[in-house]
Amino acid sequence: QVQLVESGGGLVQAGGSLRLSCAASGRTFSSYHMGWFRQGPGSEREPVAAISWNGGSANIADSVKGRFTISRDNANNMAYLQMINLRPEDTAVYYCAAGGGLWTNLRSMRYVHWGQGTQVTVSS
Repeated sequence: QVQLVESGGGLVQAGGSLRLSCAASGRTFSSYHMGWFRQGPGSEREPVAAISWNGGSANIADSVKGRFTISRDNANNMAYLQMINLRPEDTAVYYCAAGGGLWTNLRSMRYVHWGQGTQVTVSS
C-alpha cells in the first residue's frame, strides 16, 4: 500500500513558477510509475506528466511541454512537478498518482494510488 500526499500548491501570478511535491509512504515506491494529473473548474481530470519507476522515461502533455518537468527521488520516496511560466489556464487541483504495469503513453497509464490533491491558482 502506498499513501501519497501532495504539497506546494498555491496562488501565483501568470508567468510565475511552482514546484509541487508528492511524498509517498511505503517501501515499494520505487516500483511504481508516478504521474501527475490536474482537474480544472468544470473540466475532466487530465494527465499532465508521468515518470517511469526508475526515472528513465518521462512523458509530458503537449499543453504543458516546455513548461512542466516531472522528476522523482526514489531514495526519499518523492515525486515532483516543476512548473514554470504558469498561465491562468493551468489553474486546477493537481494530483499525484502511483501505478504499475507497462510503461506506455500518457493517457493509457493506469494508476492505483492517488493523493488528495493540491490547489494551484494562477492569476492573470
